[in-house]
Amino acid sequence: MADPARAGRLAQRIKVLVAEALRKAVKDERALDITVTDARVTNDLQHATVYYTVLGDAETRAGAEEVLAQNKGILRREVGRNLTIRLTPTLEFVADEIPENASNLEELIRKAKERDAEVAALAEGAVFAGESDPYKKDDEDQED
Repeated sequence: MADPARAGRLAQRIKVLVAEALRKAVKDERALDITVTDARVTNDLQHATVYYTVLGDAETRAGAEEVLAQNKGILRREVGRNLTIRLTPTLEFVADEIPENASNLEELIRKAKERDAEVAALAEGAVFAGESDPYKKDDEDQED
């Protein structure tokens, strides 16, 4: 087993190498839409998972997935050429859903802020239903 810190450094290097290989080695215009966001390597340095995002519609995402599947060997070869380790890790490409989840969270936060503003507007002109201090004070009633 390798050191987890070494695996992390290797993952960052693989991320950069895959991004460069997508720009230089892959001869498909759809590869230009792909952004490599993260990479993770197992502690034994045998497998690497590369996370990517694609801006665009579902058709663009499907095209990017196809490009990665077709050029997996080319990308692995480029990674192997530039790494100084004995074995080249296998590459697995996973669509990164963090930007989509973040936009959903931002939408929920926006809605919550709107509701808070509505409640604050309603509370602005509100008055108490009874007395301002509805709790009885025992000190006034018991002066024995």
